[in-house]
Amino acid sequence: MVNRFVFHRFNTLVASIALCTVGLQTLPAQAESKIYDPPSISSEQVISDTLTENDIPTGEGGFARDYFVQLEKGDQVAIDLTSDNFDSMVTLIAADGATIAENDDGPDGTTNSLLFSRINEAGKYIVRVRAFGETSGGKFTLKLTKLKPSSK
Repeated sequence: MVNRFVFHRFNTLVASIALCTVGLQTLPAQAESKIYDPPSISSEQVISDTLTENDIPTGEGGFARDYFVQLEKGDQVAIDLTSDNFDSMVTLIAADGATIAENDDGPDGTTNSLLFSRINEAGKYIVRVRAFGETSGGKFTLKLTKLKPSSK
């Protein structure tokens, strides 16, 4: 009789633990899930934004922010990136991840960036704004301009 009583109490305890465990598993998950979906930029649009530690880690101690742009074959673009808060770098990246062009310091002798590129294939490109080295970031201004071919 004692064995049957102990066995019954043991099964009741196991069932209670199982119910508690199941109950814990049904609580809503609080996982953070950020989906990569950069905003778009168009020609002549001026973007004033801030690069922060919440942006894409570069693996070099700094951070980057991306923007999508649709470009056509033969387009010539100028991408101007200025900041008083960090040494800026701008990169133009193709849809397959290949770097098309990159610039650290523009011709004006500052740490601002100015990139020129001719597009060989139509598609969606990424304009990547980042801080050089381990700089965390700050405010910046970005402008992409589609240059007009000169008329002869």
